[in-house]
Amino acid sequence: MLKGFFNVPTPVNEPVNSYAPGTKERELLEAAIKEARAQEVDVPMYIGGKEVRTGNKAKMTPPHDHQHILGYYHEGTKSHVEDAINAALAAKENWEKLPWEQRAAIFLKAAELIATKYRYVINAATMLGQSKNAYQAEIDSACELADFLRFNVAYMTEIYSQQPPVSPKGFWNRVEQRPLEGFVFALTPFNFTAIAGNLPSSVAMMGNVVVWKPSNTQIYSANIIMEVFKEAGVPDGVINLVYVSGPDAGDVIFKHPDFAGIHFTGSTAVFQNIWNTIGENIHRYKTYPRIVGETGGKDFILAHPSADIDVLNTALVRGAFEFQGQKCSAASRAYIPKSLWDDLRPRMERDISSFKIGGTEDFGNFINAVIDEKAFDKITSYIDRAKAATDAEVIIGGEYDKSKGYFIHPTVIQAKVGDYETMTEELFGPVLTVYLYEDDKWEETLELVDKTSPYALTGAVISQCRYAIDEATYKLRNAAGNFYINDKCTGAVVGQQPFGGARGSGTNDKAGAMINLLRWVSPRTIKETFNPETDYRYPFLG
Repeated sequence: MLKGFFNVPTPVNEPVNSYAPGTKERELLEAAIKEARAQEVDVPMYIGGKEVRTGNKAKMTPPHDHQHILGYYHEGTKSHVEDAINAALAAKENWEKLPWEQRAAIFLKAAELIATKYRYVINAATMLGQSKNAYQAEIDSACELADFLRFNVAYMTEIYSQQPPVSPKGFWNRVEQRPLEGFVFALTPFNFTAIAGNLPSSVAMMGNVVVWKPSNTQIYSANIIMEVFKEAGVPDGVINLVYVSGPDAGDVIFKHPDFAGIHFTGSTAVFQNIWNTIGENIHRYKTYPRIVGETGGKDFILAHPSADIDVLNTALVRGAFEFQGQKCSAASRAYIPKSLWDDLRPRMERDISSFKIGGTEDFGNFINAVIDEKAFDKITSYIDRAKAATDAEVIIGGEYDKSKGYFIHPTVIQAKVGDYETMTEELFGPVLTVYLYEDDKWEETLELVDKTSPYALTGAVISQCRYAIDEATYKLRNAAGNFYINDKCTGAVVGQQPFGGARGSGTNDKAGAMINLLRWVSPRTIKETFNPETDYRYPFLG
């Protein structure tokens, strides 16, 4: 075996391509999109290194063009979950014995593959399968996923280097970080390809084995991630990818004695149900499972009367409507002083009316489709109720059409009461609700922002007054795990803003930070004595 204390490459954020007209990257991405649309792929499950095809196939379609078929994936059953667990456990001993630098090399190679060979392939898959425009796909599936892999390798070495500060004469104290005893379940969402790649890989990087279930609406790009992992050298059985129903997966996984943890991003209701199920089965497990989850938000932008009006407008329209508001961090409620509204509203109307709406293949479209019909129907039901409400009104947008794709025009609702339903309930779509407050009610509004929603993921304050910024930063300290000053409440970057929130938004274990990786190891303290005592008697005994 190799011997040495190894330094890994210093991570830097992957540069973001612009995809401006005439650029080489635009040409390459357009070619990748064209090639992807020209074929129908057959996507298997990956269990223990085998490609598993059941013949029970489900189609994959672009949300913005739901009559076009991108391909099919093979649906699994409970037996496939059992097979995946068995494959993971069979791979566990060799994987956790592998020196850490070998694991590091695999995931550093995966980052390079994503940033180079697979960059346009995975961006095209995200654009087609999840209806993200070119820029949103670039910052997600290429840059953020590569960042997760590179920075996590560095965080891993930082964890391993943390040792007891004192070893007295004649003793050597040390700490090792063991993988968890058993397997980890990664349950990933549709909205970020990077999250789908990070949740299983961050766990595996620390020497664990994984059963991974992605959202059905993200399987198209999840398949590309798995191809990258295989090419990078992730051994068979370390990460197993299955396409099963949530109840089928849970019924097997949460009753298994070797269940060691879950890495989750999704809805609060699902996460709370999972937590309850784990609690009911706690007597079955060999060890207490690690429960790590990020579960969404009802994110706010709070404007102070001193706010720069153009900064505020840009924060609102970008924060609320990029990727159709389908970010956990998207701005969905805004608190605006009445003195600014007459200047702010026309700016918002101007910008929103300039948005082009359509498929991702046209790079001029800023707004694309929401993920599927279920989401479309839920979001539009809120819009329809707002149109008929007496305590709210739709003031911008409100149109929608699902004949070709699941298109909802960016919509702004003005609420006349601070607890109107779209001020409190998560929609996960292109809907922003604005509440106007009296300028002299700043402190009351801070309290309203803090108490309105059960979530606490992201939030922003827009102000030119440092006293107001200081007050908001303190009084809203529990209202957001990621807090922004004079910026939109989205766009966390790995290595810069560790991401996560508390309250109803999750366990705040901060993806993109060492904090998260610490959840996937179990430390063991080792004390070695070089000159052991040979007599039980202490000097005080005389």
